[in-house]
Amino acid sequence: MREPLSREELRWVCDPAGLDFESTATVAPVNGVIGQEDAVNALRFGLESYAPGQNIFVRGLTGTGRMTMIRRLLEEIRPACAGADDRCYVHNFAQPDRPRLLTVPRGTAQDLRRRVDAFCDFIRDELPGALQSETMEARRKVIDRRLTKEIAKHTEPFEAAIKKAGLAVVSVPVGPTSTTALFPLVDGKPVAPEEFEELRDAGKVDDAQYKAYEKSAEKHGEELEKISKALHRLRRKHQETVRGLVAQETRAILGEFVAEIRTDFRGNDVRTFLREVMDDVVELQRGPAREDGGDPCHSYRVNVVLGHGADEPCPVIVENAPTLSNLLGQVDRQIGPAGQVTADYSMIRAGSLLQADGGYIILEARDVLGEPGAWKVLERTLRTGRLDIVPPEFHQPWWGTAAKPEPIQINVKVVLLGSSEIYHLLDDHDAQFSYLFKVLADFDNVIARDEAGLKLYAGVLSRLSRDEDLLSFDRTAVARLAEHGARIASRARKLTARFGRVADIAREAAFVAGKDGRKIVTAEDVRETVRRMKRRGDLPSRRFREFLKDGTVLVETQGASVGQINGLALLRAGPLTYGFPARITATIGAGTAGVINIERESTLSGAIHTKGFYILGGLLRHLLRTDHPLAFSASVAFEQSYGGIDGDSASGAEVCCLLSALTGVPLRQDLAMTGAIDQRGHVMAVGGVDEKIEGFYDTCNDLGLSGQQGVLIPTTNAKDLMLREDVVEACAQGKFHVYAIANIYEALELLTGMPAGVRDENDEYPEGSLLALALERAHDFWVMGRGTQALLDELEERAAEEEQQEEVDQAAEEADSPADDA
Repeated sequence: MREPLSREELRWVCDPAGLDFESTATVAPVNGVIGQEDAVNALRFGLESYAPGQNIFVRGLTGTGRMTMIRRLLEEIRPACAGADDRCYVHNFAQPDRPRLLTVPRGTAQDLRRRVDAFCDFIRDELPGALQSETMEARRKVIDRRLTKEIAKHTEPFEAAIKKAGLAVVSVPVGPTSTTALFPLVDGKPVAPEEFEELRDAGKVDDAQYKAYEKSAEKHGEELEKISKALHRLRRKHQETVRGLVAQETRAILGEFVAEIRTDFRGNDVRTFLREVMDDVVELQRGPAREDGGDPCHSYRVNVVLGHGADEPCPVIVENAPTLSNLLGQVDRQIGPAGQVTADYSMIRAGSLLQADGGYIILEARDVLGEPGAWKVLERTLRTGRLDIVPPEFHQPWWGTAAKPEPIQINVKVVLLGSSEIYHLLDDHDAQFSYLFKVLADFDNVIARDEAGLKLYAGVLSRLSRDEDLLSFDRTAVARLAEHGARIASRARKLTARFGRVADIAREAAFVAGKDGRKIVTAEDVRETVRRMKRRGDLPSRRFREFLKDGTVLVETQGASVGQINGLALLRAGPLTYGFPARITATIGAGTAGVINIERESTLSGAIHTKGFYILGGLLRHLLRTDHPLAFSASVAFEQSYGGIDGDSASGAEVCCLLSALTGVPLRQDLAMTGAIDQRGHVMAVGGVDEKIEGFYDTCNDLGLSGQQGVLIPTTNAKDLMLREDVVEACAQGKFHVYAIANIYEALELLTGMPAGVRDENDEYPEGSLLALALERAHDFWVMGRGTQALLDELEERAAEEEQQEEVDQAAEEADSPADDA
């Protein structure tokens, strides 16, 4: 008979006396992340490398300190980072809906904006006055006098001639304009031709006078037309001369401003913008004022979308909400009085990708994949190195006037945080992923459980106390937290590296100690904290135990039963996990259906559970090797289970239950079993063993401990045990037992109390063994099946003979019948 595990094998105990400090107050704080050397090296390489595609995927569980490590390493690397230039957008005079990008040296964008603003203010406030100076007025008068002289040169001889002819030149309004015409003079005053004709009709002007007027008007009219055209040319030339003077003076006045800006900003894009601004100002001064409303210099200003301080380090951007607009930026829209929607360069806002230009951006892969379009544009930006604030597929010109800013060339390194599942999903389904994220920083969730590991725990707790102003932890509290870290790790000689969970316990333990008026946290505070945390989340577990006690859920913890065994399952409540027994039953009879998985037939079985059941069938064929088919029908079910079932940890219990039903040998109900099997009969490791053992112990304790109860677990799990202290104490007193088994034979012997049997050199099981009995029962079912088949064959043969005889009799009757008369 196998011996149960000893106290020492059931739980690792951290001896506080082995710690070389009294409390964490005397321990140097540990900064950063501990126990992740490989991940640190990979992350450091990815952050320092500037080769194409060296973006980083940080893979690991939450709470392992990924963000802490990334921030710390970035703090170290930042000084060596060259950083990025400043970026601005300005009005594009040629294409107003395509704002132009200005790239200026790092830290100078705000200076450019201030100087251009001062330039604009001068244009608006002082330029008009400068163009009305005495010098300008004097120069205008010279031009005006020159025009007057030229006009007199053309008009004075003509005016003398027409005056002698009794005519005068009169300006006549024609709609919004005016024209010149020749009017006759009557009593020295010009009279309209129509009035002159009326005077003739009235006899006040004789025919000779009227004919003389007509002749003079015809003669001088042609000359007037020529003079008018000449005067028009003179006035137009005069206007161009005045405009040229204004343009020349404007350029001269503005030249000083522009020259100073050009001296400090030598980029062609800035020079082009300043030239276009000057051209537009000159055009405005030459022509009528535009009726744009608002700031007359709006089109001349600079919108700084990315600026830096002179000594500002490389940016490290953490984007917690990676929507399209947050990543790329956006162009705001303005609704006018008439409801029209407009957008221009001044409404462009930078996103986190641009803010991280020349530096780093940290993203959660799950959040990026959850935002529509975000992953697509992130990949495109990394692949092309070009940021489109308004991507082509999201350009919506039908919704008012749209602005599409000029793309920006950026250099940003992405640090993507995600789980193993997300990493493999992207690697399998996204062809670009492996080329864009070439560096994998893989975080482990455990560290070594040795002296160095315990010191690191103490250092982390010291840092937590210092940073959050918590009470210090004495050596017993540190030892207790290390034990809990070992339980979370659930691996031999390992401690959890998920310090987020350990820190939560430490914080609450400090709270408990403070409420009780203590100045330091002890092991008892940690123990009470763990109890409180479990109590807050164990309502489903407590309710299930109540159902067990009042008989609502049927589970036997004493006696023996054929075709029934206690399996073990898990119930999760947030970060906590609870174990509980699950009654598994099996029935068997003659037939050919094989083994039926009732959960699978009712579509409640998960893929892994179904696979485990198929392995169970393979193991049966391995154990029951016969010279005839296995001719029986069996069914296996989880009783009183109304939800989905997955995992293969119950497959060992299922095969034992099935062999019990086949042989009629009862199984002990005071034992529960967990463990997966293979087709050779090995019992393999499963998860949640601590919780499963404790769950069955609680059930037995509620229903009454007999001193015989216990749990069968895989031998490979025995080294990982970290059971509750009350369970360990019960085992030490012989009230409960934990057995480690390596194969199905050992399990059967413990459950049935009889030898399972091992095949001898003749490939036969010893007489009196369980598996020998199983072979006999399998043979009996085959014989029963063969007898049934023989009876069926006989009945089929008799039916065939009767049918044949009927055909013979019918043929004879037809032969004896007289032929009909013709």
